[in-house]
Amino acid sequence: MSLTRNEFEVLRALAGTGEAMDAPRIAQAAGLDPDQATTALDACEARGLIAAERITEQGIEALEPYRVRNAVIMAAGLSSRFVPLSYERPKGMLRVKGEVLIERQIRQLLKRGITDIAVVVGYKKEYFFYLAAKYGVRIVVNDLYAERNNSWTLYLVRDKLSNTYVCSSDDYFTTNPFERYVFKSYYAATYAEGPTDEWCLRVGSNDRITGVTVGGHDSWVMLGHVYFDERFSKTFVPLLEDAICRPETQGKLWESILADNLKALDMEIRRYPEDVIHEFDSLAELETFDGDFITNVDSEIFDNIVSVLGCTREEIKDFYPLKQGITNLSCHFSTNEGEWVYRHPGVGTELLIDRRAEVTALKTARGLGVDDTFVYEDPDRGWKISRFIPDSTQPDPHDPAQCARMMHMARAVHDSGASIERHFDFHDEANRYLDLLLARGPIDIPGFSEMHEKVERLAGHVRADEAPTCLCHNDFFMLNFLVDASDKYYLIDWEYAGMGDYANDFGTFAVCCQLSDDEMHAALTAYFDREPTTGELRHNLAHVVLAGWCWYLWALLKEAEGDNVGEWLYIYFSYADKYLDRALALYEEA
Repeated sequence: MSLTRNEFEVLRALAGTGEAMDAPRIAQAAGLDPDQATTALDACEARGLIAAERITEQGIEALEPYRVRNAVIMAAGLSSRFVPLSYERPKGMLRVKGEVLIERQIRQLLKRGITDIAVVVGYKKEYFFYLAAKYGVRIVVNDLYAERNNSWTLYLVRDKLSNTYVCSSDDYFTTNPFERYVFKSYYAATYAEGPTDEWCLRVGSNDRITGVTVGGHDSWVMLGHVYFDERFSKTFVPLLEDAICRPETQGKLWESILADNLKALDMEIRRYPEDVIHEFDSLAELETFDGDFITNVDSEIFDNIVSVLGCTREEIKDFYPLKQGITNLSCHFSTNEGEWVYRHPGVGTELLIDRRAEVTALKTARGLGVDDTFVYEDPDRGWKISRFIPDSTQPDPHDPAQCARMMHMARAVHDSGASIERHFDFHDEANRYLDLLLARGPIDIPGFSEMHEKVERLAGHVRADEAPTCLCHNDFFMLNFLVDASDKYYLIDWEYAGMGDYANDFGTFAVCCQLSDDEMHAALTAYFDREPTTGELRHNLAHVVLAGWCWYLWALLKEAEGDNVGEWLYIYFSYADKYLDRALALYEEA
């Protein structure tokens, strides 16, 4: 039985109280003026939906098509803008004003009788598992959370979309926005005065959303929860499935799919006052909302910063993520004493990196004057604090002058006479990664065994060279350099440093900077400050292969652990593959 909006509002008001209500009270509860309420009441009474100022069983049945069936809470994302706390736990698990964000939202849904709740998790998913037992929610795991956007999250629960609330785990509602019955699909919105980067809404007649733009001025913006009615869901799901199946659209946000199909998708705006919906896009926003948050938050990262820098928690501010490497996560922060970088160790790095050796190498590098950014590293857990270099850039390895500067720096480290206990050999390191891979099962990559056999032959020839051993960085390439405003070069990130063959650094440099043959020759000429000999060319080319092979196995291991290294997997492989036969020939034909 279909209802007009006013009839719906009258029945919803009566169903919400279960009491008899006269016309003035119904008008107030339904948000209608007296004439609208009277007209709707008369129509409902004539159809037997209301009797004696109460809702009847027929009235309850008339509301049934509008009853909210379930809710989906999206909790899979990385929340990268919320560093460093997102390094420790998902944003939805933060405690704000004494309540865990996602728990508060679940309780608000339950209070409205919405008990069928699916929580889609991904990043640090194990933090959410307890919710199943505590609140009876259903956990859905999104394993592609780092590769796909929120459209994939909805795709995983597309069979559940009907009369459905779609929520984000990190929203905070000061008043409960959820209802047992909803007339039509809507997107929650608040008004933004002045310029905004949020998604701005245009509306037509009856408040139907007719346009969406990213960024605008003095506009109602999409913020908070969304409601899909059954009609909307039946139209949206095929559009979602189509987008997911196409490579060019599978990475879209679900809101982009909505924006592209507004003629087919009937959704209205639901306006909320300024202080009802809160989405915290930064730690500073959360601090403004909850003045005691920093004091009360359970965070080892904040404790670490306080213990090293001797500041108070209240001094720590200006967090933002820095460009992430493929091993660790890093963010900027500041205190009253300056600007700093906090490095959080990546997943699985405890299997790959000797942190105590790294601390020794960092202290040595600081002593040599090649990295005086280093402040402190925990030798057991791997977190590190460094000075932030403002307005820094990274050198261009394809610029001859900048390449030469980096090679001179390598030569200076190699000739320094500095020594640490750790030894690093690309062949040994590769075999260590290979053992870790084989522990997971056979490697059935085509050509892998043949390539491995050739690398073993090449490693034997290289050992016979008996090249000089010295302190090497071993992860020596442009991303581990900073150039400050006065053109000073810093060589940072000494995780893999150790005593090894001097050619280690050239091998990594050539592979990771993707040098051409001519660029490799020029780099070696800069390193030796002369033309390299035939033996030196052969030895360093072999290390291009050994470095590529080692980092290729490292990347395979990272991928096996669920970490996505992207194009680096192929870059490492391609350099090992390209130069393997040439390097072998230079040794074996000689």
